[in-house]
Amino acid sequence: MQPADGARGGLPDTASVQAVRARAGPMFQLERREQIMQRLVREGRVDVAELAESFDVTSETIRRDLTDLERDRLVRRVHGGAIPWRGATLVPRLEVRESINIDEKHRIAMAAAHEVPESGSIIIDSGSTALQLADVLDRERDLTVITNSIPIIRSLALTDRPEVVVLGGALERKTMAMVDETGVDLLRDLSVDVLFIGCDGMSPARGFTTPYRAEVAIKRAMMASARRVVMMFDHSKIGNEQLFRFAAVDEVDTIITGVEVDDAIAARLEEQGPVVIRV
Repeated sequence: MQPADGARGGLPDTASVQAVRARAGPMFQLERREQIMQRLVREGRVDVAELAESFDVTSETIRRDLTDLERDRLVRRVHGGAIPWRGATLVPRLEVRESINIDEKHRIAMAAAHEVPESGSIIIDSGSTALQLADVLDRERDLTVITNSIPIIRSLALTDRPEVVVLGGALERKTMAMVDETGVDLLRDLSVDVLFIGCDGMSPARGFTTPYRAEVAIKRAMMASARRVVMMFDHSKIGNEQLFRFAAVDEVDTIITGVEVDDAIAARLEEQGPVVIRV
């Protein structure tokens, strides 16, 4: 499947790219806490002393990290370390995710910008990679952008274009997106050119997943309203399966991900139908 006609021109200028990077900024503390949670997913437990040595910080710093993660009900403190909170999804808040794999997400967003039509309508799903796409979107195109993401609304509201349609509803604070039947009802009456959507976890066998039950309905409604579906995710989502599946691999047209995804995974995805672009 080929990119939208004429979408290769009009890439964002250097100033736009620099603005994105400046907004993201270094956030090492948040990156460290994300890596702690990733280790929890892999190993089921973390040890304070081992983490302190691994990150070259004091044990007290690690204890503060674990205390903050426990307050967010992501971990449960135990003697000498922590285990996952019972039922925790281990998906951090949006402001944490914005600081993780920044370069990879930026590459994905720039590649996704090539899939944006010169004119028409698109949906941009919520998420940190989707926010990067909104930030680098060519504001000179005659576009209508539909979104349920408050940060994306804020990004697009800073310029006269594009036209923005907001999918309302109840706010999920971890994702800063509105995710109830209000948006689903509106989407039933829409027909858009391209959907740019993300996931919290995926595998070639199971497809694309989210930890939030309410997100399933609105993501499904977004997909049903779009003529083309572009899935965007960084390599950390591979194998990080979440509770609720919202789409199979063969339900999307194009996958854009990082070069960090290995050849075998990319091949398994392409065997199921979508074009896979690694950047």
